[in-house]
Amino acid sequence: MTTTRTAGGTEFEAPGRPEADALPLVTVVMPVRNEVAHIDRSLGAVLGQDYPPERLQVLVVDGMSADGTRERVLEMRDASPSVLVTLVDNPGRIAPKALNAGLREARGEVVVRVDGHCEVAPDYVRRCVEHLSAGGWAGVGGQLETVGETPTARSIALAMSVPFGVGGGNFRTMADREVEVDTVAFPAYPRTTLESAGPYDEELVRNQDDEYNYRIRKAGGRLLLAPDVRARYYSRASFGRLWRQYLQYGFWKVRVMQKHPGQMRARQFAPGALVGGLGLAFGLAAAGFVHAWAVGALASVYALGVVLASFLVAGRHGWGHLVRLPVAFSCMHMAYGLGFLAGLVRFAVRWGDATTEVGGRRVVVGVSR
Repeated sequence: MTTTRTAGGTEFEAPGRPEADALPLVTVVMPVRNEVAHIDRSLGAVLGQDYPPERLQVLVVDGMSADGTRERVLEMRDASPSVLVTLVDNPGRIAPKALNAGLREARGEVVVRVDGHCEVAPDYVRRCVEHLSAGGWAGVGGQLETVGETPTARSIALAMSVPFGVGGGNFRTMADREVEVDTVAFPAYPRTTLESAGPYDEELVRNQDDEYNYRIRKAGGRLLLAPDVRARYYSRASFGRLWRQYLQYGFWKVRVMQKHPGQMRARQFAPGALVGGLGLAFGLAAAGFVHAWAVGALASVYALGVVLASFLVAGRHGWGHLVRLPVAFSCMHMAYGLGFLAGLVRFAVRWGDATTEVGGRRVVVGVSR
């Protein structure tokens, strides 16, 4: 076991480079937009894979960045001639359009998604190929280590890494064990899976990966969470950005629910129920139907949970997080819940519409295996 430093500067423990006998061609699709602050780390980690470079195709699908991301990608491409790196335009600017654009250009027998805020371990591609080659899996991913670079970002990362923050059974929180799961982050798929599942749903600004993985599982595919497939995700650096992120998660979850009711889990209704319950209690109290203490009682129960969770997490990771963790938890829960309720209103007339949007058209995407 040796220490390998990625182009982004982070060290991972990884074994030496394997032999390149008859390995499948792998395409890495990277949807990015205005990621100049992170592209050295994310693309650098892909270019630093121990997978044979001649068996690697990298597609950076850019949402017309205006911050220098495109220029930096071209510089990194020119500095790594051994790996085929292509910059693909994504005028649609959102992730599902980027992913579909990448899939159209992909030549690999295996396709791996890596985002601009993600840094994969040097053996990420190789490990994914090994698991898929073993057979039986329609996709594979690994547990995600969420990290931050500032005190606020580190507290946000902690909140995103515990069940109280994001629920149980999640690739951010599960222990290091091989397990079949509902969804994985930054997955690797065999081409046969992609051909069966069809394109990503371009209506879904967020949650397109959950919807896609549900389509795969509904058709009988199985998804693996593997402990030796490792990646780091860099969390949002401010509470404002965290709020906007989770507001969108909740909002677009409604469309996923309308398309695939069976995809939902009880924990995903909890934030909406919390925000709706608080709003209802406040409205009834204002109208005189219930006493104001009912609002306070409900809010106090939630606040107590936030405080207890914050103490437990801060006790393990440093008391300096204690002030910021309650804000992070509240941002995530309230923003998701508010977004979910807003989605119920916005998409109230869309129940029964399970079509997939591709190229501006609504189509029915069947999945066959």
